[in-house]
Amino acid sequence: MYDTPTLELGDDFTLVPAHKNILAPLIDAYYEDEASAHSALPWLQADGDIRRQLSGMLHDVEMQSLTDQIHFWSIQHRATNEFAGLVGLGDELQSPTSNFSLGYWVRPQFRQQRLALRSARSIFDWLSTRTHPVVVEIVVHPHNSAGLATASRIVSTWGGERLDQFIGIEFNGRTVPHHIYIINLD
Repeated sequence: MYDTPTLELGDDFTLVPAHKNILAPLIDAYYEDEASAHSALPWLQADGDIRRQLSGMLHDVEMQSLTDQIHFWSIQHRATNEFAGLVGLGDELQSPTSNFSLGYWVRPQFRQQRLALRSARSIFDWLSTRTHPVVVEIVVHPHNSAGLATASRIVSTWGGERLDQFIGIEFNGRTVPHHIYIINLD
């Protein structure tokens, strides 16, 4: 079994296994940029109780943290312990060959610091220590220019590829085509 580890992002940020103690800052971050939160977490229902939905997500993450099916981290600023974002390896997969789906969401004031890219690097380094190959997918909305740029950098760094076909993702009650990237960590 692989427990979700604490991972370092250099001298300024740390990836800490996500659990319910980040609920309050996660809700604050949601209200800072609701559109990007819904893009990163398309299952969120805007007309529902956001606190309950995010609390439920954190409960599920915590309960499954020892199963090696999902791994989620809070991006924490080392000096202030401030919540900077969320990054995770999920199990809602679009490709039959994938083991995990990488998702990331960074608060507005912490953007432009390459936190998603740095997080992916740290997570992939950790995944690369496994004795068996791991395939990670990244699914990005075609109008999310920052997400597309980050996914392209990750693919370039780790030798992955963007698939030619689009994948339909349910978003706000309709199916929206998304790009899918595949990275094989062997």
